[in-house]
Amino acid sequence: MSDLEAFRAEAREWLEANCPASMRTPMKGEADFCWGGRNFIFQSDDQKLWLERMGAKGWTVPTWPAEYGGGGLSKDEGKVLADEMRRIKARVPLVSFGIWMLGPALLKFGTHEQKLEHLPKIARGEIRWCQGYSEPNAGSDLASLATKAEDKGDHYIVNGQKIWTSYADKADWIFCLIRTDTTVKHEGISFVLFDMQTPGVSTKPIKLISGSSPFCETFFDDVKVLKENLVGEENKGWTIAKYLLTHERSNIGDMGVPTPLSMLAKQKLGDKDGQLPDSMLRHQIAEHEIDAASFMFTLERAKDAAKAGGDQGAFSSVLKGYGTELNKERHELIVKVNGSDAFEWEGQFSNNGEVARSWLRTKGNSIEGGTTEVQLNIIAKRILGLPS
Repeated sequence: MSDLEAFRAEAREWLEANCPASMRTPMKGEADFCWGGRNFIFQSDDQKLWLERMGAKGWTVPTWPAEYGGGGLSKDEGKVLADEMRRIKARVPLVSFGIWMLGPALLKFGTHEQKLEHLPKIARGEIRWCQGYSEPNAGSDLASLATKAEDKGDHYIVNGQKIWTSYADKADWIFCLIRTDTTVKHEGISFVLFDMQTPGVSTKPIKLISGSSPFCETFFDDVKVLKENLVGEENKGWTIAKYLLTHERSNIGDMGVPTPLSMLAKQKLGDKDGQLPDSMLRHQIAEHEIDAASFMFTLERAKDAAKAGGDQGAFSSVLKGYGTELNKERHELIVKVNGSDAFEWEGQFSNNGEVARSWLRTKGNSIEGGTTEVQLNIIAKRILGLPS
């Protein structure tokens, strides 16, 4: 038996013994996602147990170094683990901006002390992070940000405002871009970390058309940020910001498909043999699932290239742009499958309007993480080499 086959057997045995039965069912909505953090309210004892077991094993971040709370697995072992989790339909134990965005940036640019301090807490779901990038007058042109840091020796005093800060009202810490030099644009930005409970930090939720408020305005009024929480060099934060954005865009593109559309349609509309009478809907669902499968293969190639040390760079814009449109199309089809039931806004029957609210929420996918128009410009210039 090869080492990889032996690992597969070990992973399969461990997952069978440790993944609770209720964590092997499809997620019904955002409430089923486990974000972790100081104030997270678990939906069940099983959800908490599943996070604790996977966190202790290091398998919330299986390919991170064990020294920093990860599983220390090779990329091939990580793929095997993902395969075995899919086999038993195990839920992801933790969703986290710390895992998707900050973690990779700290692994590349952070000091050993910063990695030891923050990465194990991310891996175990103890601290929930938010991202302080966009500002009211610095969205697509992020380098125009104006949140200013005044140098006070061993710390900064930060004043300014961020906007569209996802889940800032629920986050424990923030990774944030601040201006430490006002005389230059890109080369005057620094990347810092600080606790959201620091005096002077406040948030205000922004209510969306879906009725939820995942986004916030975030305000900084004389916030003290220790320089030990500066990641990388002062005024060199733009390099870190760009690196982090490639991970954010890839993960926005990787929306995932909890339950195949064809299965949802059969459950809702199938006849006694499980067939869909509507030939047009059958065609649309089949076409979507072929596109989704093709995209997943592309995503796997991109992940393999990144783990092999390749610079994903502008290709993350392809993943973000196409993944966004694929996710929006999926929810359009879910609305079609549910018919008039899709428009129930409240009530137990519709899980508090899950279909309608999720459909409306996808409209923001083409804005967050860089608009689709910005991604197309990046693809045109940096991949296709078209003139400006």
